[in-house]
Amino acid sequence: MFANARRAYESAVRSAPSGRELEAAALYKAARQLEACRQGWGGADSAQRLGEALRYNQRLWTFFQAEIASDGCALPRELRRDLLRLSAFVDKRTFELMARPTPEGISALVEIDRQIAAGLSTPVGAPDSAARAA
Repeated sequence: MFANARRAYESAVRSAPSGRELEAAALYKAARQLEACRQGWGGADSAQRLGEALRYNQRLWTFFQAEIASDGCALPRELRRDLLRLSAFVDKRTFELMARPTPEGISALVEIDRQIAAGLSTPVGAPDSAARAA
């Protein structure tokens, strides 16, 4: 009886996504929403979809800011500083797009979200792409 329960628990733990995987998935979702707005620029509901995509992305980055700034954050100090600077840029670009939307302005947010998601999707301890290219 306990062996079956243990196997079920171990199976659930293996299939449950990690925090990094969840964060990456959320960033990829934000990038997809923003990219869809950029590609569908000028459509009937493009202003509404852009507003929704920007708000989703902003809520996501606000969550990251709170986590990074918290005392319990285990990231190295320099990485925390860099991510907070990046999040400040995301905030600034988001507010610019809310005031003066342009398809070109969306591209930077899409690229940032994709790059951070790709980094989060890389297993901890795996060599980065620069090291693989060398």
